[in-house]
Amino acid sequence: MATKVSSGYLCCLLLLLLSGTAFSQLIVKTLPGFPGELPFTLETGYITVDDVEFFYYFIESEGFPGADPLLLYYNGGPGCSGLNGFLYQIGPLKFNITGYTGGLPTLIYEPSSWSKTANIIFLDGPVGAGFSYATAQEAWDTTDTLYAAQLYEFLRNWLSIHPNFVNNPVYLGSDSYAGIITPILAQNIINGNEAGVEPFVNLKGFVLSCPHTNTDLETNVKIPFAHRMALISDTMYDTAKDSCHGNYADPDNSNCTEALSAISQCIELISDQNILEPACAFLSPKAKEMAKEERARRSLREKSNNFILPSTRIGDFWCKNFDYLLSDIWGNYKSVQDALHVRPGTVKQFFRCNVTIEYTVDTDDVVPVHKNLTASGLQILVFRDLDIRHQSINAGNVMICSTDGSIIILCIAKNNGEVICQYGDWLKAIRGGARSPPRRKFVREEAGVNVDRQTNWFGQVSNEPVNGDDNATLQNPRAPVQLRDKGNNEKQGTVLDGANMATENKGILETNME
Repeated sequence: MATKVSSGYLCCLLLLLLSGTAFSQLIVKTLPGFPGELPFTLETGYITVDDVEFFYYFIESEGFPGADPLLLYYNGGPGCSGLNGFLYQIGPLKFNITGYTGGLPTLIYEPSSWSKTANIIFLDGPVGAGFSYATAQEAWDTTDTLYAAQLYEFLRNWLSIHPNFVNNPVYLGSDSYAGIITPILAQNIINGNEAGVEPFVNLKGFVLSCPHTNTDLETNVKIPFAHRMALISDTMYDTAKDSCHGNYADPDNSNCTEALSAISQCIELISDQNILEPACAFLSPKAKEMAKEERARRSLREKSNNFILPSTRIGDFWCKNFDYLLSDIWGNYKSVQDALHVRPGTVKQFFRCNVTIEYTVDTDDVVPVHKNLTASGLQILVFRDLDIRHQSINAGNVMICSTDGSIIILCIAKNNGEVICQYGDWLKAIRGGARSPPRRKFVREEAGVNVDRQTNWFGQVSNEPVNGDDNATLQNPRAPVQLRDKGNNEKQGTVLDGANMATENKGILETNME
């Protein structure tokens, strides 16, 4: 079937070409470290947005590219490369760390990739991340709102030179800090579509993995979360609660500071990305020094928010996230950069996550944006469980819809006690998410399998849960639902009102998913 393209869109494309906007796209047939030709279509290139050259990795769906969704996926940091998502989270390749002793790391095929049923654009963003760079000095400076605006322009420019995907359903995907960016970007797209900006972006929803949502809420919920997960004792928790009066983000007395310090020491050897694992180092030595410098130049207020972070230790190569080191090694091989068609001399050194980018935080709360999006009809998948740093959706007027700590959908509580739980008529419940790299098994093998079993990925979800899986689907967030546990036993989910939510500290969907 021929793609329907409007005359306005053609004019937009012509203007882009005449304006001298630079585009560069090339197919990658082979990659150093992977034997033979790639078993999927990989395109890399640059998209110009003002004075920034954004580098991307596009993987065509291994299913039905013309009909499958288009996912724009970018990582947090801020400053992490799209290779983070490509090689560690949802992409079709991963490093083979077995027996690695040095030299060029080898790659193996990942059969549980989301590219089985989706076209995926992995982006190096913001500027300074991965192989993206600026052509003017002032363009190296980025903010949250500027980055979200640049992403919108990137996506429109990308669609302009890939007209075959203009009509595909579009989804946004991000993790960690980029949880701040995604709702802003979604709102920008909606506003642009309503204003008639072309090409029209067929936005259907977004995916948030352990998202950063609200700085103060996330800080304040860490202590209750640590207590609920039995990481600290009742006595330690009660001392902090009585001394800080629930304000752990900005302690105003010495007793509170001492209580928080004791908690920090108690859990410093536990991974803040996955509380079921010990903390371990995963950055290269040079990146660790950069991280120290970055922490040193943060504001005192930001430091006060950082009570529960593990100490950095060297030599934990037994750790699951040891293979983070391999991306820094692999990405700096000239043969790798040549194969990816990286422009020579534009990036002095590749880092999986560049902590030295010039980035200014100008948004620390996207709860109001989520409120605006509740009427948009967007579909949303949010997952997190074991990441101690991004638990804000448990707190305040943004709540989870589950009793065990897993997110089903964002629910907004109004001042009158009414609870709004509607992003659209679609709901998907998955538990067990931890921040990468421990999250990789969940993202690829659990969430990925769920996605693969649906007809149209996020778009058409059946009313029945997948037998044997820890998940459920729900068409109406306010109606009873049928769930199944691992033994395929049915459970009745119930909807609670705002009063029960507030007094019982339970979620909208009440069920035991163990």
